[in-house]
Amino acid sequence: MSIHTPVNKRGVYFITFTCFNWLPLIKRTNGYDLVYNFFDVMKQNGNEVLGFVIMPNHVHLLLHYTNTKQSLNIIIGNGKRFIGYDIVNRLEERNETFLLNEMKEAVIDKDKRRNKKHELWQGTFDVKECRTEKFILQKLNYIHNNPCTERWKLAEKPYEYPHSSARFYDGDKSGYRVKDYLDVLAELKYGDEG
Repeated sequence: MSIHTPVNKRGVYFITFTCFNWLPLIKRTNGYDLVYNFFDVMKQNGNEVLGFVIMPNHVHLLLHYTNTKQSLNIIIGNGKRFIGYDIVNRLEERNETFLLNEMKEAVIDKDKRRNKKHELWQGTFDVKECRTEKFILQKLNYIHNNPCTERWKLAEKPYEYPHSSARFYDGDKSGYRVKDYLDVLAELKYGDEG
């Protein structure tokens, strides 16, 4: 569900944020590096990425949120904003005028008064707290299988998709390094119930 209530409770969260109108802005700008940079910033601030997939137009993330100095809402909002700035810059460099105009026209008056120039994201973000190992595994499997679904067909097997933590959990530690969810479970003392 999209949220507006601040999330300040330490725990594991399944998070999704999606590009405006489901446009493939991440793929179009080769903005995968922008999302990895955001992951790095979260890690530097004490939060831990446990799993992820970066799709052409959305991101699924399993995050161990530990830093209560800022709400999860602020952290994700800031990340989306900075990723968005760089996406716009790349679109401008490529002279993607039609796409930039579409995103510019979508900004509502209230946001224009706050100096917002482009609509890059669908609403806020979706978040679900993962209170059990069963739920964590369900979300991790969902994340990793996302590129292999009929809708996407970006890979045959989850570990073949390059912008996912599936490789890490398959034993290949050469990709983007996440923290194994098992290392977090004992610390949080999660149960086995769904």
